[in-house]
Amino acid sequence: MFVTERLARFVELLAKAERVLAFTGAGVSTGSNIPDFRGPNGVWRTRAPVELPEFVRSEEARVDYWRYKLEGYPAFRDAKPNPAHLALVELERLGKLEAVVTQNIDGLHRAAGTSQERLVELHGTNAEAECMACRVREPIERALDDFAKTERPPRCTRCDGLMKPGVIMFGQMLVDADLERARKAATRADFVMALGSSLVVTPAADVPLVALRRRVPYVIVNRGATPHDVLATLTLDDDVGRVLPLVVAGAFAEQRSPSSGGPA
Repeated sequence: MFVTERLARFVELLAKAERVLAFTGAGVSTGSNIPDFRGPNGVWRTRAPVELPEFVRSEEARVDYWRYKLEGYPAFRDAKPNPAHLALVELERLGKLEAVVTQNIDGLHRAAGTSQERLVELHGTNAEAECMACRVREPIERALDDFAKTERPPRCTRCDGLMKPGVIMFGQMLVDADLERARKAATRADFVMALGSSLVVTPAADVPLVALRRRVPYVIVNRGATPHDVLATLTLDDDVGRVLPLVVAGAFAEQRSPSSGGPA
C-alpha cells in the first residue's frame, strides 16, 4: 500500500471514530526539538539510564542524574508544542478524544491545551521535583538551582529528604491511579492510535492492547518498526508531526471551524 493510500485509510478509520485513544511517545515531541530515547540519535545512544535503586543507593548516581537534568532542562523549558500536539487538541475540541495517554515527560500536551481531564502522563513530568520521603512536589527550578550552586543533590525544604525529578525512573513502578485511568480510557475507546512510540516500554505500552481486546481499529505511526505492528490495522513509518495534522483535517473537515486554531 502506497503512502497516499495509507493516509487515506487512516483518514477513513479516524472519521468513523467517536472515542479516540491517543497513546504518545517521544516521536511526538522530536518536532519540538526534544530528543527521543531510542532513535538513531536518541539519548540512550550516548548515556545509560540511571535506575531508581542506584539513585537511592549512590550519591555519585544522584549527582550524575541531576547533572543530566540540569544540562537538558533548557531544551524542555524552551520547547513549544508542534502540529502533532495541536492536532490532538483539535480532536478534543471536536469531542472525539477519549484520552491522551503519554509516555512523555515534557509537558507539551499540557502546553498545547489538552485538558487535565483527558491527559494521563504515565511517566510523570520534568516540570516538578518530588521528595522521596514526604512526597511533597514543587516546581523543579528550585531543585535545579540548588544543584547548580552546590553540585550536591537537592534536599526537601520541608523534611530534608532526598529530592528526585518528578518522572518515573527505570526500576520505579508507575502510579497505580494513572495506569488505571489509562486502562479505563482504553476500555471506552473505539479507535486507538499509537504515535511516535517504540512500544517496547511496559506496562505503559500495554495500554493500547486493552482496547485491542475488543478488536477496535489500531493505527501506529512511528519512525521504525514496533512489536505491535503485527497487531495493527494500519502502520505508517512516517513523521507524526506531518501525518497527524493531515489526517485530522481530512477526517473532520466539515466539522472544523476556520477560527478553531487547529491544524490547517
